[in-house]
Amino acid sequence: MTSTPAALFARQQGARWRVAATSADQRKAKLRALLDALMAHRAEAQAALLADFRKSPEEVDLTELYPVISEIKDALRHLPRWMKPRKVSTPIGLFGSAGTIVHEPRGLVLIISPWNYPIYLTLGPLVSALAAGNCAVIKPSEFTPHTTAFLKKLLAGLFPEEEVALVEGDAEAAKALLALPFDHIFFTGSPAVGKVVMKAAAEHLTSVTLELGGKSPVLVAEDADLREAARKIAWGKCLNGGQTCVAPDYVLVHERVHDALVEELKKALMHFYGADASARQASPDLARIVNGHHLARIKALLDTSGATVSFDGDCHAAARYMAPTLLTDVDPASPVMQEEIFGPLLPILKVPDMDAAVAFVNARPKPLALYIFSGSRRMAESLIARTTAGGSCINDTILHFAHTGLPTGGVNTSGFGKAHGIHGFEAFSNARGVLRQRTRYSAIQLMYPPYTGFVRRMIDLTMKYF
Repeated sequence: MTSTPAALFARQQGARWRVAATSADQRKAKLRALLDALMAHRAEAQAALLADFRKSPEEVDLTELYPVISEIKDALRHLPRWMKPRKVSTPIGLFGSAGTIVHEPRGLVLIISPWNYPIYLTLGPLVSALAAGNCAVIKPSEFTPHTTAFLKKLLAGLFPEEEVALVEGDAEAAKALLALPFDHIFFTGSPAVGKVVMKAAAEHLTSVTLELGGKSPVLVAEDADLREAARKIAWGKCLNGGQTCVAPDYVLVHERVHDALVEELKKALMHFYGADASARQASPDLARIVNGHHLARIKALLDTSGATVSFDGDCHAAARYMAPTLLTDVDPASPVMQEEIFGPLLPILKVPDMDAAVAFVNARPKPLALYIFSGSRRMAESLIARTTAGGSCINDTILHFAHTGLPTGGVNTSGFGKAHGIHGFEAFSNARGVLRQRTRYSAIQLMYPPYTGFVRRMIDLTMKYF
């Protein structure tokens, strides 16, 4: 590894234009190499995440490896079309010229990835950066050391350091990297750290993509299929031990079906993870909280909630275990409703109707995700139209984040800029407008100075008709 971030940055600067000039076939070769390496080292990835989270191999495959593989395959299918200059129509006032949009690489990009999905949220952005023709420096979280070691070994075996490099370390390492004039920064993490990243980027006027968090609500209408809604909410909430940026954070349910939904949620949790508290703690399918600090934070949210614990509530510090927990009679002003939970606690609040649910959501910061359960298409579309979120699912949770055809990202406090598929390619590209003049004389020359009466008449005609 190069000794300092500045020296590494300089090395990548030296390779920047060579990498930018790569063809679609050359970039696809890099992506295929990454795909093949992931498949070849699948068991090592599973072992690393088992060590960091006690995460099951099946969940590693579904939530860490498959989304990256899907991103790569999507890029392999579409990259030549994404890279092809796109012609645009020419206004008649510019008759004789031709316009195209060229997506050129941004150059040197910094990817700062979080601990909760350390493979997916590191390699997913990297796929887009490579597809767009960039050099990349990656700074993963220090909270998942086994997975970071896996990623470092994987990438070092695939790419020269002047093209892709992984920098280990804590917040000081990130601070040193943020002091450098990267061409783009892609950050996934909390809103608080996102503000730090944005301030550092402002020093160099560096563009940023921020995928942040927030409290993602679930709206359950009176006509929802409660059994299906409960299964999907429970799965989305407990995936990765609740440590998912787009996890359902709280539920707003019509008061007439509140009790029935709670009962269906209990059934779903018992079916997924065990019929009693000891069985759930022993379940191999529940990931653990990443460290003691985060477990203590979640436990404090539970202890200060003042809510009724309607299901489980067990916590075992030595095992970093927090049980799937349902909270009812929740005070909207309590701490558990003021910050992103990022754990398997699920507050459930009654609302008299969906208008009240909309008002509740819109009175708070814009969420990264919003989920709607209703048997009425009209109701669902009405709720989408009257709220704002980075992304949404109707009658499901989480899955929009794995759909490579959909842009993912936040809005305002939950982030900005989009990722995945072509949207990720565009995030790591500069859309450069190019006008090519095909004729020696253009219409605009008729309006060059001096501004005679004839020129003024031409300007008037242009403004009126063209």
